[in-house]
Amino acid sequence: MQLVNTSRDSLLKPLQVVSGIVERRHTLPILANLLFKKQGDKVSFISTDIEIQITTNASFGVGAEDVTTTVAARKLLDILRALPEGQVALNLKDNKMVVQSGKSRFSLQTLSATEFPVMQSVGEVTASWRMTQKSFRQLVGQVHFAMAQQDIRYYLNGMLLVIEGKQVIAVATDGHRLAYSQVELVEAPVGSGQRQEIIIPRKTILECQHLLEDSEEMLEMSLTSNQVKFTFGDIELISKLVEGKFPDFQRVIPKGHKNSLVVGRDVLQSALQRAAILTTDKFKGVRFSLSPNRITVQSTNAEQEEAQEEIETEYSGDVVEIGFNVSYLLDVLSNLKNEKIQISLGDANSSAVITLPGSEDFKYVVMPMRI
Repeated sequence: MQLVNTSRDSLLKPLQVVSGIVERRHTLPILANLLFKKQGDKVSFISTDIEIQITTNASFGVGAEDVTTTVAARKLLDILRALPEGQVALNLKDNKMVVQSGKSRFSLQTLSATEFPVMQSVGEVTASWRMTQKSFRQLVGQVHFAMAQQDIRYYLNGMLLVIEGKQVIAVATDGHRLAYSQVELVEAPVGSGQRQEIIIPRKTILECQHLLEDSEEMLEMSLTSNQVKFTFGDIELISKLVEGKFPDFQRVIPKGHKNSLVVGRDVLQSALQRAAILTTDKFKGVRFSLSPNRITVQSTNAEQEEAQEEIETEYSGDVVEIGFNVSYLLDVLSNLKNEKIQISLGDANSSAVITLPGSEDFKYVVMPMRI
């Protein structure tokens, strides 16, 4: 029975969308598969890892029959990537999915669709709102790198999203640095109108970064008590939320640092990249020295090697010497797009704050390091 007949690229596109969350190693064999649903010419592809589910639709079904089955996601994707451009047909024969293109033919084992753990949207929607894909991608792009990875404080392995009035705030921290970004919605969210705080898992955030485009196309988001749903284009992504209480980020952001300077992002990034060459995996420290109209960046290592970079900048505050993990500084500089950044410092023992000149929409707090 023929299911699909279309060009290779048309079939690859939805498969690439859903295959990102499919893990290579699984306790449940069915989770290595994607759910294939055909209703007339409408075809849906669904993948899940129990925590996240992605659904995408296309219109290249053949025949009037309704068919539901599951097939190995990675194998199907790898086969299509390896095929030359041209027409591809998917057929179902003796419980196997047959991929045919030109003189190539592959027969893949299927598993029953009844075994596939489809996630349903559960619970009452407490808030929903719309924003452009571009603005959400930018919001996430300014904080995602500060999320923890496999921290025992599981609530740090994700991104805090706060919705209050028309304000949407994203915060991420791993305990050593904290990134904060905010954006204002055009339309107020639909719902109770109360402040909402949710923690979205790290994997979901990285998948959103991958799937969303820098476009003015709309993204719809809706919340229930333990899920968030993203809908954009032909894609629907449902994710469980991380339970737990995120730290009070307002207390972490220092206020009133008197030593402040504005510096070119590219200039500082290049100087730090060069200084980082002489740091080691075990010790990533660099020393920042601020003196009138100058920043000096120094790094040394166990072999007594030394790097020194001088950057001229307008600065008339105190002489400050402070150490930082160079990776934390390079992370933020590579994820910002602005020409200039502002750095505010207290003394050698207080956290530094990186902001964008003339804007309250972004803050990055980084703890000092003993050097």
